[in-house]
Amino acid sequence: MRTTHYPWVALSNTTLGMLLATVNSSIVIISLPAIFRGIHLNPLEPGNVSYLLWILMGYMLVSAVLVVTLGRLGDMFGRVRMYNAGFAVFTVGTVLLALDPFKGAAGALWLIGWRVFQGIGGAMLMANSAAILTDAFPSDRRGMAMGVNQVAGIAGSFLGLVAGGLLSEVSWRLVFWASVPIGLAGTIWAYRSLIETSVRAVAARIDWLGNITFAVGLTSLLAAISYGIQPYGGHDMGWTSPLVLGGIIGGIAVLALFCLIETRVEQPMFHLGLFRVRAFAAGNAAGLLAAIARGGMQFMLIIWLQGIWLPLHGYDFEETPLWAGIYLLPLTLGFLIAGPVSGHLSDRYGARAFASGGLTLSALAFLGLLLVPTDFDYWAFALLIFLNGVGSGLFAAPNTTAIMNSVPARQRGVASGMRATFMNAGMVLSIGVFFSLMIAGLSKSLPGTLAGGLTQHGVPAGVAAHVAGMPPVGTLFAAFLGYNPIENLLAPFGALAGLAPGDAATLTGRSYFPHLIAGPFHHGLVIVFSLAIAMSLVAALASLLRGRRYVHDEAAEDREVPLEDAASERR
Repeated sequence: MRTTHYPWVALSNTTLGMLLATVNSSIVIISLPAIFRGIHLNPLEPGNVSYLLWILMGYMLVSAVLVVTLGRLGDMFGRVRMYNAGFAVFTVGTVLLALDPFKGAAGALWLIGWRVFQGIGGAMLMANSAAILTDAFPSDRRGMAMGVNQVAGIAGSFLGLVAGGLLSEVSWRLVFWASVPIGLAGTIWAYRSLIETSVRAVAARIDWLGNITFAVGLTSLLAAISYGIQPYGGHDMGWTSPLVLGGIIGGIAVLALFCLIETRVEQPMFHLGLFRVRAFAAGNAAGLLAAIARGGMQFMLIIWLQGIWLPLHGYDFEETPLWAGIYLLPLTLGFLIAGPVSGHLSDRYGARAFASGGLTLSALAFLGLLLVPTDFDYWAFALLIFLNGVGSGLFAAPNTTAIMNSVPARQRGVASGMRATFMNAGMVLSIGVFFSLMIAGLSKSLPGTLAGGLTQHGVPAGVAAHVAGMPPVGTLFAAFLGYNPIENLLAPFGALAGLAPGDAATLTGRSYFPHLIAGPFHHGLVIVFSLAIAMSLVAALASLLRGRRYVHDEAAEDREVPLEDAASERR
């Protein structure tokens, strides 16, 4: 039976679920060097780049594809039931990841497979947590609840960086084992404490054709964008590959077919009619654009710290994952401060000012990051990423609350899934777009810098030219993983053995590689963060178009008034 303190039980459990799901994503990012060392696989060899990408993106891709389906199933069979199952699936996947029995490519495939399985559990948690909170809290307190929940989710992505750095110093398996006790406790607590408060759509049917076309189309599109980062046919990237082009064009075509199907079936999985509600449409548009602007930022900051700034300031490459997570804490602090405050205030004043103002602040912070030098003073960098965190925190909770307030109670699960789909798809798109733009920027300036630097230290001109002509994606991933790739690049030619000891020591030392790529990296950063500024400002404009505060009228819903004609509470 529901009690007066039940909303706080729902908030605490769903916050734990969101935190666990998002920490898991970033904890693996920062631990990748230790994971690849643990399974004895060199991620920088050309044939192994796919393993690196899928370990990174498999979890996010599966989450993006499945959240709408799982939100719809929550509407049909119970949101709490789906959420609880998500906790259990996630925990089982975590245990199996930690027990990886293989080495080399087989070990990587084991990790990819169970990361995908774990992503199904994460999608169950993300698809239903916002709907459970919307059911549990009245409309005048949802902003505060969403603020706490959303900040936990977003901050988890950065807290995972610190946790991954600490745990991977001991053992890469601890990166997964550390989540197991939390997952077990959360699963038991969820099954014992959460109450099904929603009215299930018992007569509802599953839209199989819609589910299949959506999954195929979105998977094809996002996977193709991921593979576009990899070299193909003598090109630095794979955008001319028939596989990539076919995936993008075919994915868009199948998604268009999906939209057509959803207008024809009696009970669609993706309620396109919800987009007639301005608050819902504008909120999701702003969420997608903000996710594209923010998603790749984490990777760019990690590359900046691990590949350049930390080695230049005396940190060994093996230590950089841990310290990168620590030095990014101001970003998390900004989220933690702004999220709950903006969520609480948006209950009273509406989402528009906080969401649009937060996105504008994020754009200004991106601009500031372009103006600081590559070898920056930390206080300036910390202030700018703190402001970026504040901006994202101001946006996240009010935007989510506005979206969830605008839909009928019977469609909160699918609406929550649609919101999460836009956010997760935006994150995956952002990674593909950011890395592609960074590689394009490096392609213009890195080859000349690399060739000149190598010949200056005695590497034969032919070898230097060959190394400089290699696709820059390997150099970029080396910086991302905190490696010095010079020895790896020169090893096939045996060039290091013929160099003077001083030159060999310089090339493989702590500071040569960071100095080498600092200029080209900043050139690419200007391109990447300029796009982030543009996306943030367009998202701010979309947010402004949401109108005044809107809460769906449940009484009108009970009278079965059509969605677009339902009365609203405005203030």
